[in-house]
Amino acid sequence: MSSTVDVVELVDQLPGTVRSEHGRYVKLSVAGRTFGYVWEPTVTVGLKQTIAEQLALVAMRPDVFEVQFTAGGFGWVVAHLEHVERDELAELVFEAWRLTAPAALLEQRGEVLPR
Repeated sequence: MSSTVDVVELVDQLPGTVRSEHGRYVKLSVAGRTFGYVWEPTVTVGLKQTIAEQLALVAMRPDVFEVQFTAGGFGWVVAHLEHVERDELAELVFEAWRLTAPAALLEQRGEVLPR
């Protein structure tokens, strides 16, 4: 089981990330590009994924994941954090960041997942 605090802790481990408050949600970005949203009232996170990953997550666990939207060739997925273990959340956050971060930050971080 994860929480919005887990999301923040994981995001803060990734280089170049910025969290910005927008009333009911927090926007997650890297190099001025958004890779996620956190909604504390619903204990959910929306994360950028590939369309294939979005569809796979929703098909395998529709009680945990839902389609948020698709844009620019990416499929955003909402995860209900009370059903997601922290290690899985770390993978989802890292992938969203990796799909968005510039090459220099990707090289700096390598393949090291946040913990």
